[in-house]
Amino acid sequence: MVAQGQISVDDALLKWHGQAERNLGFARVDLDRRRRCGAAEVIFCPGKTTEQIVRIAAALQEAGQNVFATRANRSIYDELVKTLSGAQYHELARAITLDVVPAAPAKGLVGVVSAGTADLPVAEEAALTAERMGARVERIYDVGVAGIHRLMPHLELLKSTRAVVVAAGMEGALPSVVGGLIDRPIIAVPTSVGYGMNLQGITALLAMLNSCVPGITVVNVDNGFGAGVAAAMINRTGEAS
Repeated sequence: MVAQGQISVDDALLKWHGQAERNLGFARVDLDRRRRCGAAEVIFCPGKTTEQIVRIAAALQEAGQNVFATRANRSIYDELVKTLSGAQYHELARAITLDVVPAAPAKGLVGVVSAGTADLPVAEEAALTAERMGARVERIYDVGVAGIHRLMPHLELLKSTRAVVVAAGMEGALPSVVGGLIDRPIIAVPTSVGYGMNLQGITALLAMLNSCVPGITVVNVDNGFGAGVAAAMINRTGEAS
C-alpha cells in the first residue's frame, strides 16, 4: 500500500505498531513476538494478579495466538477458565495452555532428563515448553547419579536427539555425566532441590557452570521454561538443515 501511494510511511508505521502490540495499560502484550522469535509471548504468572493474567490471556486469544502461562497455580486456572473455556491446567508443570490455532506436527527430537522425582516440576516445564514450540519430546526421569545405572539403558535414545535438557538439584552432577556420554547439545537446569547447603539451587548452579564437559549450556535456577525454549530452538535448527 505504501508503494502504491495509498498510505503514507508514517501511517503505515502507526498501523503496524498497533498490530504489533495490545496496550492494556498495565501490560503491553507483544503480538509480534511469534513472527520475530517463532513463539508467541508467554505469561509469567508470579507478580501478576489473576485479573491481569486473565486479561493478557484474553488479548492473546483475541489476536488468534495460543496461550501459555507458566508458574500458574490451580486458583489462577479456575478463574481463567471461566473466561477462556478450553484452557487446560498442567499440574506437574504448573502451567496453563489454551490452543487457539492447531499446533503444527511435532518434529525432531528433544530429550528431557531429570535426576530425581523432586526435579519433575522443572523438567516438565521444560518438556511442555519444547512441545509447545513444535518439538517431539522424550522424557527420561529419575536417573540421577545416586543410581547412575538407571541412565545407561537410555543412552541410544539420547544420542538420537537434537538437544537434551538435564534438570538436577543437590550437587547438580547429572548434566556433566550425560555430557560425558553423548555428543548432543546439553542445556543444564539447576533446581532448588536439596538440603541446606544446596542454597536454593546455587550449589547446583555453580557445579554446572564449572563442569569440565564442553558443550554444556546452563540456565538459571529452576528455569525449565528457558531450557525448553533453548532446546526447541536447537531442534528447529536441525530441521532447517
